[in-house]
Amino acid sequence: MKSNRRSFLRLSAFALPFTRVNQLFAKSNAVRKPLVVSTWDSGQISNAAAWPILEKGGSALDAVEQGAIAMENEINCCVGLGGNPDRDGFVTLDACLMDDKFNCGSVAFVEKVKHPISLARKLMENTPHVFMAGAGAQQFAVESGIKLESGELSPDADKAYKEWLKNGEYKPVINVEHQQSHPKGNGPFAPKRFDDGTFNHDTMGTIAMDASGNLSGMCTTSGLGFKMRGRIGDSPIIGSGLYVDNEVGAATGSGQGEEVIRICGTHTIVELMRNGLSPAEACKKAIERIIKINPEKAKTFQVGFIAINKQGEIGAYSIQKGFSYTMTEKGGKGIVVPSKSHFS
Repeated sequence: MKSNRRSFLRLSAFALPFTRVNQLFAKSNAVRKPLVVSTWDSGQISNAAAWPILEKGGSALDAVEQGAIAMENEINCCVGLGGNPDRDGFVTLDACLMDDKFNCGSVAFVEKVKHPISLARKLMENTPHVFMAGAGAQQFAVESGIKLESGELSPDADKAYKEWLKNGEYKPVINVEHQQSHPKGNGPFAPKRFDDGTFNHDTMGTIAMDASGNLSGMCTTSGLGFKMRGRIGDSPIIGSGLYVDNEVGAATGSGQGEEVIRICGTHTIVELMRNGLSPAEACKKAIERIIKINPEKAKTFQVGFIAINKQGEIGAYSIQKGFSYTMTEKGGKGIVVPSKSHFS
């Protein structure tokens, strides 16, 4: 099924104008829980897997892990083993998760592991460590009973890689995820892989609050397509791609990870919320810090953040227009919300 993401945001019965969503949120001061929020409209895949757990009273941690697994099962260019490879032809995956007690686990530069999010959880729960990478993380996977996959490129990734090799150009494209779903993806929101070698640099990030009011979050990605071998972005870095403080709130994001790392993006957002800013205001302030570093360069890349606080308020902000997020709460239907942005 071919699906244009911009058309989806205009035509979907679930998409609401940003101001209308804010009006809905303002109707009650009661904490809205459970709820789950994910980056992009493709976050409906993650939310759909997370929601049944939350609806039955399960933990936010279990919910976000299942959301990640659902995305890692998709054949698309930005998450999981179906993703585009690095410039040496290998798919390397990054993932992290964090719970309400500051427990966290991260893996990076991992090959042949279908569900890096579950590997990150095993690391969190079964070792004294927080972060493992490369061959060591793969060895830990084997020791933990995880079966390694073949490591072969998917047919579409192989085609894209061979096309990229003709010029070998490193060319991130703003919001490429929004151009068109890949017709051979497993779901209607799987992003397109372009024949000219352009690629998607977007992460799936999910944050959730369970019925007990506890927060957790996750990030999972195959990173920048055709990146230098060994490159790691913000996604597996606690405090950059994801941060959770159960007293305050949680934040995650998507986009060009190098720029997020520079300001410890998600930790910054949570601290801004601690100091009284709303999730939307905190996301905006973090984006403005990124832009301030180099305003001209900021016109060439995308970063988008989402956040929730302990009151169940949701906020988002991005550098460029086109970023969106998916929220799911009572009723279980994913509502796609376009984010406000600095450049319109």
